[in-house]
Amino acid sequence: MPTPSAPGQALTRRRFLQKSAVAGASFALPLIVPAHVLGRGGGVAPSNRIVLGGIGIGPRGKQVLGPMLAESDVQYVATCDVQARMRAEIKGLADERYGDRGCATYRDLRELLARPDIDAVLIATGDRWHTLASTLAAKAGKDVYSEKPCGLTIGQCQSLADTMNRTGRVFQAGTQRRNVPNFQFAVHLARSGKLGRLHTLHASIYKLESITTWLPAQPEPAKDVIDWDLWLGPSPWRPYNSAYVVDRRWRGYYDFDSGAKLLDWGAHTVDLCQWANQADTTVPVEYEPDGGTVYARYANGVKLVMRPEGWIGQPSAAPGASNLPVAATGTCPVRFEGDEGWVETGDNGSIELYPASLRAEWRAFTMRGTDPAQHTREWLDCVKSRGVPAANADVMRHSHIACHAAAIAWMLGRTLRFDPVKEEFVGDEEANRMCRRAMREPWHV
Repeated sequence: MPTPSAPGQALTRRRFLQKSAVAGASFALPLIVPAHVLGRGGGVAPSNRIVLGGIGIGPRGKQVLGPMLAESDVQYVATCDVQARMRAEIKGLADERYGDRGCATYRDLRELLARPDIDAVLIATGDRWHTLASTLAAKAGKDVYSEKPCGLTIGQCQSLADTMNRTGRVFQAGTQRRNVPNFQFAVHLARSGKLGRLHTLHASIYKLESITTWLPAQPEPAKDVIDWDLWLGPSPWRPYNSAYVVDRRWRGYYDFDSGAKLLDWGAHTVDLCQWANQADTTVPVEYEPDGGTVYARYANGVKLVMRPEGWIGQPSAAPGASNLPVAATGTCPVRFEGDEGWVETGDNGSIELYPASLRAEWRAFTMRGTDPAQHTREWLDCVKSRGVPAANADVMRHSHIACHAAAIAWMLGRTLRFDPVKEEFVGDEEANRMCRRAMREPWHV
């Protein structure tokens, strides 16, 4: 198997064409190039096209890949999955889009990442693979869009952000609500001072849960049908059961999950609260679990309430605040409260706010919170410009660390203090041991 090129050395299609153009200039022979290759007639020239690969594209991955396939400046050339049926399904989507049979399939992601023509990858595997796949991709010179949660532990999130910064790769976490208009509007109200001084942020975290009963062992299928060893990847060895793979019933199991399922929604909603509090470079300094809720506090005194699905807002001294069910604003709701007003929004695009004067800035929002189209387009634009996306590696690092710290407090059942500079718990060795997990050989980051 070829070894992936070091960052900056990979001969992408774009670089190949540039080198070829320079070499060809020394010859006097006429060159006839089809118009569509030059980008005429509505086409995009290969030199301006992003060559894309995908790893572990399941149901959510297909939702993210769809808008990318629709872009004229993207060419999806390869897909990788440990399941034969998923390899065939995603290849079928790509081949139908382009009217050919050109999409290659791989069982082992290392083979896909070794291709020098691929510029960027979409990673939509199960949680256990996100950090490792993203790290391997960055070291192979690929830009990365990774579904959340991007790391199973605080240590993985630190390592991932460090790798992206060191290799200079363009990274976008799949926390697409940063590019969804109603959430942007709510954050604008919070950051602009229109709610007064912020004092409380509410993030729905769906529910806290850890599953401890493993499914019974079943005979392993052939590797070319389902590669169980590769599916497990860096996770501890467990006997095969088809439900983990085919039915995706791996969520909630600590070996495969980010812990307590807090990041299922929290990766999105806590991220939005961080943004509203202008806290993208820090995290809360204290975490107090209480049943299914975790109360956190930032150094600036702002409170962050992470609570399961249900009623968002017991008002926190916010005038005119009302209790709104999740159904009023949809899934993944957030609520920002200040001394002079509050705003609440969720995935269905609706906005609830106080005082009424804030409605002067309000408009109808129709984009769903689960829609990745604007988020993926921003990433693609940054791949071309080498710009910094909204959910870049450093933003991911801090919002994910806040979620992991809250999950650890809940799992330990006690209040924890956290140093946002050292990125470690204060005076609690047990909590700090939970910031990292061993990876099964031969995998490491």
